Order: sequence, then C-alpha cells, then structure tokens
Amino acid sequence: MTDTTAPARRRRQLLYVGAGLGAAALGLAYSWRRHAPKPLSAEAQAFWAASFEQPQGGQLLTRSLLGRPLLLNFWATWCPPCVKEMPELDQFRREHQAKGWEVLGLAVDAPTPVREFLQKAPVSFPIGMAGLTGTELARSLGNLQGGLPFSVAFDPSGEIVWRKLGATNLAELRLLGSSQP
Repeated sequence: MTDTTAPARRRRQLLYVGAGLGAAALGLAYSWRRHAPKPLSAEAQAFWAASFEQPQGGQLLTRSLLGRPLLLNFWATWCPPCVKEMPELDQFRREHQAKGWEVLGLAVDAPTPVREFLQKAPVSFPIGMAGLTGTELARSLGNLQGGLPFSVAFDPSGEIVWRKLGATNLAELRLLGSSQP
C-alpha cells in the first residue's frame, strides 16, 4: 500500500520554498534599487575627473578626495576677500578634519604669486592651480557671475550640496561642517 499524499505534500513544500525565495529576491531587488548610488550630476562628474598642478610641483587628482565631504574654494592672491578668508578655511579644516572633511583651494592665478602667498601664509589644505580654466570650472559648478571667492561643498558621494559666491566666515563654515555627515 502506497501513500498518495506524500507527493502532494512534497509539491506543497516546494511551492512554499519557491514562494519564499521569490519574495526574498523581490525584497532584495527593491532594496538594492532604492539604495543604489545615484549617478552624479554632469558638473560633479566633470569636477571629480579633473586634475591640477600644485604650486610646489606635482599633480593633484580630485578623485583622490572623493569619499569624504569636501569644501572647494576658488580664490586668487589678487582678491582681498579671498586672502582674508584663507585663515578661516584653514581653521575649518583643522576643526573638521577628524569628521572626514577636506578643503581644497583652487587658485585662479599664476603659480609664482601663489607660491609667494603660501610662503607668507601657509595653509594645511591642498592647493591646486586652476589658472584661467578655473573660471570655467567655477561657472560649471554654479558660479554664473564668475566672481571670487566662490565655494562649493560636496557630500561624501561627490554631489554638490552647497554653494556660495563671496567670502565665507568661520561661523558659516562650522554650520556647514555640522550639517554634513
């Protein structure tokens, strides 16, 4: 005598296992899609692909700074508000470096005046030589007027989260630093 209910029970178990696996797969797909990194904006992609000569020599690759919050500042030695805010940018970096922040100064200037300025007023953050192309890069990042100083903050994923045309101040920078992870 054979048990005819055994095959039916086996089919039912396989059906339950298959339904459970299907539900799990749908849940994983939904979660991945919801939390998958979004592609960067075109302007952010262009910035992270850039590289700049450093005043003392060597190349600065912006992508080496990706993965942590970044405060980018366009400045020039001939710009009084730019020169005035440099110590505060340096102070911000020292205060927020432990939280992952980096500061990058891009000089829209010639190398010799930048080197001379940095000898008199050194900063703890990297400086890149943007030259005249810096104006176009700043425009692509939202500085439609083309003025200096101009600052942009990027979140750790590399997307722009803040912009400011004109001099910053330490209180404003501290607020920015506390608002980003």
